[in-house]
Amino acid sequence: MATPTEPWAPGGENALADRIGHRFEDLTLLERAMAHRSWCAEQPERTSNERLEFLGDAVLGLLVAEYTYQAHPELSDGQMSKVRASVVNTKALAEVGLGLGLAEHLRLGRGEDLSGGRAKESILADATEAVIGAVYLDGGLSEARHLVLALLAERIAVAVGEPGESDHKSRLQEKSVSLGRGVPRYDVEGFGPDHARRYLATVYVAGQRLGRGEGRSKKDAEQVAARAACGALEVERGGGNA
Repeated sequence: MATPTEPWAPGGENALADRIGHRFEDLTLLERAMAHRSWCAEQPERTSNERLEFLGDAVLGLLVAEYTYQAHPELSDGQMSKVRASVVNTKALAEVGLGLGLAEHLRLGRGEDLSGGRAKESILADATEAVIGAVYLDGGLSEARHLVLALLAERIAVAVGEPGESDHKSRLQEKSVSLGRGVPRYDVEGFGPDHARRYLATVYVAGQRLGRGEGRSKKDAEQVAARAACGALEVERGGGNA
């Protein structure tokens, strides 16, 4: 099993904190942000990052919405929602977490680690939100804002330039209707415990299953499924079947 790096060890430079760009007054917050529930199940009396993730998700959504509102007064509420969805989702946050080097610092249970947990988008995205929650608790909203904008301002700018690119459900519906196949239908199932609920969406076009996707919310799962279905339709069209 891979041994996680100890970013909170006393003495020396704190590599993870340096990457984050925040000097922690309370390093136990950073430690907790890296503690996955699978590790805590093997470590009595240790606290997982789930509560920090919950807080970080709320702080992240607020700060992305605030920045988009102030920096782009030309956008409608619907356009702002699309911009936020393009940067506040499992895939995008997992990429951010990888960029910060969170994978090497994660504390995972033996089974989760051996099954490739350090590369799982859901775990990396949750850890990213937990880090944001930790910075908010340690340094307040201004420090959290500094971190969020450092991580996501460029992605927001790209999303503003291509506001419809992240809305895979709308793209799929446009493609489906234009091909005479009607409006897509989604089936969504929830699974897992209430504190770590996940959703699996399956999308059907003209009765044919074209895509499946998993996410932390029904909307996320549907977007992932729609993206897969868009790809399937492109393959069909490229093969002359459309």
